[in-house]
This record gives sequence, C-alpha cells and structure tokens, in this order.
Amino acid sequence: MIFRKLQVASPHSSDSETQTMMATLLRKLCVCSETASYNNHRPSSEAAASSGSLLESLPSEIVMQIVRLLGPKQAAQLSVVNRKWRSLISDNELWAHFLEVHNPQPWDSVLFSETFLASAYPLLPLPTSVAEIPSVSFKQVYGQRARLPCSVIIDGGSGYCKYGWSTLPCPSWRSATFLEFGNVETPIYTRLRHFFWTIYSRMKAKPSSQPVVVSIPICHYDDTESAKASRRQLKEAIYTALFDMNVPAVCALNQAVLALFAAKQTSGIVVNIGFQVTSVVPILNGKVMRKVGVEVVGLGALKLTGFLREQMQQNNMSFESMYTVRMLKEKLCYVAIDYEAELSKDTQASFEAAGEGWFILKKERFQTGEILFQPRLAGVRAMGLHQAVALCIDHCHSAELTADTNWFKTVVLCGGSACLPGLAERLEKELHALVDPNLSDRITVIPPPYGADTAWFGAKMIGNLSTFPGPWCITKKQFRQKHKTNRIW
Repeated sequence: MIFRKLQVASPHSSDSETQTMMATLLRKLCVCSETASYNNHRPSSEAAASSGSLLESLPSEIVMQIVRLLGPKQAAQLSVVNRKWRSLISDNELWAHFLEVHNPQPWDSVLFSETFLASAYPLLPLPTSVAEIPSVSFKQVYGQRARLPCSVIIDGGSGYCKYGWSTLPCPSWRSATFLEFGNVETPIYTRLRHFFWTIYSRMKAKPSSQPVVVSIPICHYDDTESAKASRRQLKEAIYTALFDMNVPAVCALNQAVLALFAAKQTSGIVVNIGFQVTSVVPILNGKVMRKVGVEVVGLGALKLTGFLREQMQQNNMSFESMYTVRMLKEKLCYVAIDYEAELSKDTQASFEAAGEGWFILKKERFQTGEILFQPRLAGVRAMGLHQAVALCIDHCHSAELTADTNWFKTVVLCGGSACLPGLAERLEKELHALVDPNLSDRITVIPPPYGADTAWFGAKMIGNLSTFPGPWCITKKQFRQKHKTNRIW
C-alpha cells in the first residue's frame, strides 16, 4: 500500500519534505483510482481502508498544504478517493491558489476581471467595502478557463498595431495600423479587410477557428450626430470585415476602456497619448461618457519626437532616421517634477544607438516631455495636459451622473509616450494644484500598467475571462439580424 511508505518516513525529515512525499503518494493514489475507474473496478478494500484511515487522521491545515502541492487535476480527483474531503477540495482559497500559480495572468488581474467583468455590460460600480464584493467560485472559474478557446487579440493603436494570442504573455507581432492600408480614397471596409487578412496571415491562423477581441481606436470624439454616425460606421465595418472572413465571434471595445480595464478599474479618466493627438476620456462603469465631453489636445507622440529632433539639430547632432530619435526619446527622456528647478541641474546622459554610435542629451531629456504641459515651447497653441484633465474632472463633477463623487478621480495613462518616467507624478502634482480643493482629494494618476501594450493587455483580460466569448462577443448571426432590423448597438 502506497501510504505505508509515508508511515515509515524518517522522523528527521523536514515538514516540507514530508509534505512533498505525501503529495507524491496522493498523486499515485489518484492515478490508481483513475486507473481502477477506467478498468471498471474498485481498489481493494484493504487499500481503501488504509488510505481512508490515514487521510482522516491528518489535520485539515496539513491536508490543505499537501493538496496545494498536488495541483488542480489531482486535487479534483481526491474528492472521489475520499468523500469526506469533498468540502475541503472545494475550498475557494485552494482554487484561488491554483489560479494564481497555474495561470499565466497576474493574480490581481484574474481576481478583478472574474469579479467585475465576467458578466459583461452593464458593469456594476466597484465596491467601497469588502462586504460588497461579489462572491466568485474559483473552482468553477478554473474549470471554465481550462476549457477556453484560444483567442486572437488585436489592438489597432494609433501609431502601430499590436496583436497576438490570448495565451501568450505579450503581443507577438506589431505592424502599421489599418489607416495605413491604402490611401485616403480607399474605403474603410477595404482597408480593414486587407489589415485583418495581413494579421491572420502573419499569425498563420485560420479566421474561422477562434474568436477575436479587437480595440476600436479613440476617434470621432464629439457627441454630435455626425460623430456618432462615424463611430457606428467604423464599428460596423470592423464587424463586417471580420465576419466576412468567417470569424465565429467578435468583441470590439473602445481602446480607452480596455486601458482602464488593464489598470483594474471600471470608472475613471483615461489619458491616451496617441500618435497625433492626446485624448482625455471620461469613462463610467465601462462606458465612455461623451456627453460629459472628451477633451482633445493637439499634441501626440509624433510632436514629441519632432520636438526632440529639432533640439538635436539645433545642437548639431546628426542622425540617420526618425527611428533613432524615437529610440532616444524612449531611452533617455523623462518628465521633470519641477521644470524650473530641473533647468539648473546636470542632466547629461548618453545612449548608444546601433550603427550610429553614442548620443549625448542634456536638457533635451526633460524639455521634450515638458511640451505636454507647456505646448508653447513647441510653438503649439493648445492647453496643457494638466489643464485638459482638470477641465474633464470639472465637467464630470458638474454632470452629477452618479451618487459616487469619486468615480472620475482615478486617471489612467496609456500610449507609448505616456511611459515617460515622471509623467504620472508630474500630472498628479499639477492636478492637485489646479483643481478645486474640494475635488482634488483622492485624485490619483496611474502610469500605463503594461507600458505601450496596456490596451492590448486589457483586451487579453477579456479574452481570458471564464465566461468568454459568451456575454462579451457578438456572433455573425446576431450581427446580421441586428443589421437587418437597423438597431443601433
């Protein structure tokens, strides 16, 4: 009998060694039980009695530690081996542990998504106390996630597109956005069709084999009828292009909303520093509040890179391409917490660009990011980033959309240029100084949780939900039916 090996274990063995040995023996018991079940006969009565006696004599705390070593599959089988263990094996903390250890996603993201996103819209406000947090069966979540189909995750971006599989830790491919497929006169459907076929070809994936989560670029900002029609046209073109490729189910969500999810929030203000412009997007319970107003600043990553290029040219620094300048921006530039004080400091730093040698930057390092707060430095007539966010906060407060007066006080940054070190701290400092003291308490600025890939990770979070594709996706049949009845969705 396999349990007799444990009974003769050395008394000098450590607790961890004993638990490991016990786990190994229990795993063998599970295999024996599974084999016996497969062969349609029961283990011997002597084995059952011996195993049952030993199992029942162990303290539940020790049993739980041992079961954690077994892994989820063998843990589930133990409820068959010993009926008295069924309640123990169903313990929620045990399966939360398995999700944390055996799941590629960070545990805090899994906990947030399964608790607050699993049912899709309408999303409920985040609770203010532990007692209000909905209960989740992590055993059920683990089982459903284990059976999930692999999904394609596409973040269209505004500068370049990121895409890959939902099972991988990060996007595996990058390319131009769909806007660069064709020219100004090319119909949007044709661009999207070419764009999606290129993605599936590079991934060597069959469109009909898996669902897809795709981000919708932040565009057509206004709440006017014309802007609504443009957004609806873009969304329908995305669905039509994918369904014409026989994709089984599609989830298309706003890029800002996905970035907010990646930060484990459902309400707040997303500041997206895009390729050409920066957008300040208020979101309540996963919905963009366009009636409140999306603020747009005419500064984006392209302007930041262009400003650094001009500064380098003024200092007689030569370079071969804008790629080199962008690389220097990403590697050496930062945002000063106090611009005036930074001017008097020695901020020299160097970076070696492949094939071009060493570059030395001084004040350009922090002057580049400063144009976000002082656009006039770059000759741009626009409000500063802090002013745009403060204006959005004021509009959210005045709108009185909900009894919760703090929903707009979490500011999430996204976009590649939003990763500049010091940006979140500087923006938070400026907001506390600029916003009315009655509103400025609890204002928090969160840097991009996953860098330039934040929106992609938000989409991946949806694609890995235990309920996916279910409530988050629309199928080809549902889309055609809604299209026929001319419903606005």
